Amino acid sequence: MKKILIAFVGLLTLTLTAQAQKKSGAIQFETTIDPAAMAAANGIKLSDEMIARMPKSSKLSFELLYTPTNASYMPVEETEDSNGGGGGGGMARMMMRFGGGGGAREYFYTFADQKLVEVFDLNDTTYAMASKLTVALPTPPAMGRQGQQQGGATTPAPEATSAVVFLPGPPTLEVVKTDETKKIIGLNCNKVIVKSIRKAKVLGMDKDVVDETAVWYTNDLGFNFSPNPNLWTEGTVLAIENKGNSTVAKSIEYRNVSTKDVTAPKKAVAITADEYKAKMEAMMKRFSGGNRQGGGPGGNVRSVIIN
Repeated sequence: MKKILIAFVGLLTLTLTAQAQKKSGAIQFETTIDPAAMAAANGIKLSDEMIARMPKSSKLSFELLYTPTNASYMPVEETEDSNGGGGGGGMARMMMRFGGGGGAREYFYTFADQKLVEVFDLNDTTYAMASKLTVALPTPPAMGRQGQQQGGATTPAPEATSAVVFLPGPPTLEVVKTDETKKIIGLNCNKVIVKSIRKAKVLGMDKDVVDETAVWYTNDLGFNFSPNPNLWTEGTVLAIENKGNSTVAKSIEYRNVSTKDVTAPKKAVAITADEYKAKMEAMMKRFSGGNRQGGGPGGNVRSVIIN
């Protein structure tokens, strides 16, 4: 009996230790962008010459670091490791700090009070802006992504034409829960669909254009997060899927994470959403063409369904 009790205590200790270890770690995300598919999804007709000049697809890497109390999400890039470290064929991962990706943002989460801070560079100044996880229209990012439309789609060249002309006014957003489930990086995930319904002229006819984005989330990790803060309903979002643009978690490593890696930089200057909007509007007035801006990391163009 004593031996059984000792064995039970030992097993319980191992279980609790394993659970504690899962409270911190790193999740690698990959964003895949197909420009031609994104254009087609937005009703933009491209010439064969334009399609031939476009890259088939491009991929960006991001990393989510989390502890029991905080998390950070930012771009990373592969760099040569002269010492052969990193275990990846001489490659090592390096954080692209403070918008090193040309307007890219870093996101810092505090779980206790559900706070989210976006950190980005603008005019050689690092700003920190309070935000939140929600389902909403994307807000423009820091400058550096000229020639993009809402969601990150490249503005078509003069020879490109669009069969869809959107009418003035914001779209209607709708969240549809589904019964679909699947495992992503070994975690149980549920699927919701975020619909954006806009009025448009399609070949001269009035139509409702419905953009759909599939969002996969898990409650196994015990905290709230999304690669795109404007595409979140609950839990930890591990995949955002749509035509031409998707962000998916590729791997997870349970390990200790330094507090400084999940804490927003103190040197960042606080800015409100209204102040940021005013700065962006002033900057846009100085640029001809009035190009609209895309979403932040994981910003998505949704697939188009014409009813």
